[in-house]
Amino acid sequence: MSGARTTTLHQPDSDDGGTGQLAARLAAVRDRIAAAARRSGRDPEAVTLVAVSKDVDPDRVLAAARGGQRDFGESKAQQLVAKRAVVPGVTWHFVGRLQRNKVDQVVGAVDLVHSVDRLELAQAIDRRAARAGVVQRVLLQVNVAGDPAKAGIAPRDLPALLEAVRALGGVSCDGLMTVPAQGVDPRPAFVALRALRDGLGLAHLSMGMSDDFEAAVEEGATVVRVGRAVFGDRTAPG
Repeated sequence: MSGARTTTLHQPDSDDGGTGQLAARLAAVRDRIAAAARRSGRDPEAVTLVAVSKDVDPDRVLAAARGGQRDFGESKAQQLVAKRAVVPGVTWHFVGRLQRNKVDQVVGAVDLVHSVDRLELAQAIDRRAARAGVVQRVLLQVNVAGDPAKAGIAPRDLPALLEAVRALGGVSCDGLMTVPAQGVDPRPAFVALRALRDGLGLAHLSMGMSDDFEAAVEEGATVVRVGRAVFGDRTAPG
C-alpha cells in the first residue's frame, strides 16, 4: 500500500528464544487474574485474558498460542491480517481505535471489536457484516472520566448509541469497554463502567490492562487486555 509505514516488531528474548520467559509471564498473569477473581468472590473462569500482541513478532504470538493462550488482541488492522495468517486456531479481538477505512479488514476476522464509540463506525461495521454474511460482536467504548486524551463515548450519550446499534442487523452489542485516564486510580472508572453495564442489561466488561487488570477483575471485568505483562517490553530501540 502506498505510504504504508513499516513497524519494527518486538523480537524474542535471547536466552531460549523467549519461550521460557513468555510461558512464565503467561502463568503469572493467569495466577494473578485467578487470585483477584477469588478475592472478589468470582469464578476465575468468568474472566477472559486477551493477550495484546501489538508490535509483537508473530513467532512469539505463535509460541503463546502453543502454550495454551487462546485469545489475542490487535490494535492495528495490518498486523491483525498478518498474524491471523500464521497463528491458526485462536480467537482474535480488535482492541484499538478502528478507522472506517479499515473495517473491511477487521469485520469477520475477529470475534469481538472492543472499541465502537460512534454510530458511523457501527454502521460501517454493519454494512461490511451484511456483505460478509456475519453478525459482528462489538463492545461500546465509554470515556467514563471524560478524559480528552482517551477515545470513547460520554456516559450520557451511551443509551442512545446502544439503542441505535441494537437496531443494526449485522452488529451484536455484548457489553462495554473503557481505558482509564493515566496517572490516577483506575478503580472508580471500573466501578462506573460496571454500573453502566448493569443498568443497560449487557453481559461483558472489557477493562484492565497490564498495570491495573487485578483491580479490574475485582470490580467485575469479564475481559482483560494485557500486553506488556505477557510479552514484555515491546518498545523498539531507537
